[in-house]
Amino acid sequence: MNLLRKSLLALALAGLAATPALADHHKGGKAAGTIVDVAAANADFETLVAAVQAAGLVETLSGTGPFTVFAPTDEAFAKLPAGTLESLLLPENKDQLVAILTYHVVPGKVYAADVVKLDSAATVNGQAADISVEGGSVKVDGANVIATDVKASNGVIHVIDTVILPD
Repeated sequence: MNLLRKSLLALALAGLAATPALADHHKGGKAAGTIVDVAAANADFETLVAAVQAAGLVETLSGTGPFTVFAPTDEAFAKLPAGTLESLLLPENKDQLVAILTYHVVPGKVYAADVVKLDSAATVNGQAADISVEGGSVKVDGANVIATDVKASNGVIHVIDTVILPD
């Protein structure tokens, strides 16, 4: 099992290296700003940043933390059914948007080496997200973790390929 964890970590780090903008933030082990700063500086997270702004969560995710964020890419948001994202961004749906976004956030810093040891993680919205290791990859509620351990001054980001939804 230890070999499996090491293999998963190597695969996840390889995915991080394949994401140049995120790799730049990760170099030298130094955090490049808050979680919001790191996401805003990456073109793959324009939708996530817009959603965080619409939900009024910028100040929270720029706060002390620490937080672990399972961050969906723009491509992940594009997988949602047509009209879903536009609807969620409307002011009258702010509570639903907050519930979804806080489902992507875990209190504390949980690095990849620790994620692979878990079978679930309690999220900020109060529900637990399932974590599984399948065929050499880590999944959070069925979303593939495609990059890991992107450091921020107030936490860590793991990139996922699908928006995860609470019950």
